[in-house]
Amino acid sequence: MSAMSPVSSFEQAGIPCLDLTPFREGTDPLGVAKAFGAALEEVGFVVITGHGIPEAIIQTAYERARAFFDLPLEQKMEVVTPDRVKNQGYLPIGIESVAATRGAEVPYDLCEALVFNDLFREDPQRPQAGVDPDSGNLWPTHPAGLRAALLAYDAALLQLTQTLMRMGALALDLPETYFLPFMEGKGGVLRAVHYPEQEVEPIPGQLRYGAHSDYGGFTILRQDGAPGGLQVYSKAGEWIDVQAVPNAFVINVGDLLSRWTNDRWRSTLHRVVNPPRSAFGSSRRLSLVYFTAPRDDAWIECLPTCQNAANPPRYAPVQAGEYIRSKLEVSMIGKAGQSSRRSQTRDP
Repeated sequence: MSAMSPVSSFEQAGIPCLDLTPFREGTDPLGVAKAFGAALEEVGFVVITGHGIPEAIIQTAYERARAFFDLPLEQKMEVVTPDRVKNQGYLPIGIESVAATRGAEVPYDLCEALVFNDLFREDPQRPQAGVDPDSGNLWPTHPAGLRAALLAYDAALLQLTQTLMRMGALALDLPETYFLPFMEGKGGVLRAVHYPEQEVEPIPGQLRYGAHSDYGGFTILRQDGAPGGLQVYSKAGEWIDVQAVPNAFVINVGDLLSRWTNDRWRSTLHRVVNPPRSAFGSSRRLSLVYFTAPRDDAWIECLPTCQNAANPPRYAPVQAGEYIRSKLEVSMIGKAGQSSRRSQTRDP
């Protein structure tokens, strides 16, 4: 690897920005799909506009998620799950190091998260509190309106996921609905990630979110423009800033989806960097991340259009749920809250 110097321009990053309107309206679905596939082959990332999701739904989800992270730690800890690998509930600072999935020995990530699975299973008429009987999600009592906001956001992104899978199928010369049976009865993982102001300077090697690749299918990211944001590791060996684009989502390929395509689509290394010390007071950051994946019981093996005699399958078949769970197990460290307390005293 070369020296990892950031290039602070969206255009320089070479990450395409794609308007989905011609696909959604049927005026040029194949053209959009092929451009989508080309971006995933070259970069593994693409920024999309024209997705059809009302900005009001997104902003309401942002506002309610931010209000949750404003709560005292004791209240947030009420929705911590004992089994962190279930990827539900509140994850405090100090229990996750995503770079560990790549064998790196680095400190914990400087973020906290609130995580929900399969929100489409839930009855929106139920009160917001406790364990949902259909999804198993843990809901905090406060802030009011959080559940309604996130259910609306999740429903919109579930529809967007289907659009992405249809585009992806056409890009790979498969029938448009090829992937849909693999996704049937499976929702996404919605993760609200809060990167608080860094009152204490990070210890060496510590980032807001360490260098990693995602684990599953498509990741759908909505990010804000606060300092200390997403960077993608380019083919040229540079860390590239991915700037926030208005009314857009950032899409990237996860490891399982890359494996499915025989590495035709790239699962690209990325990270969330620390803000400069000069930005203290204006560097709080919130992201809404939606992770998609096939059904847990689905067997993933090389797609027929991604292999031939000169390019045979590179990977053995794998069951989707077990594959992703194995990644989550590696990323979780320590006991909830224990490492974050150490950060205040600067212990190693």
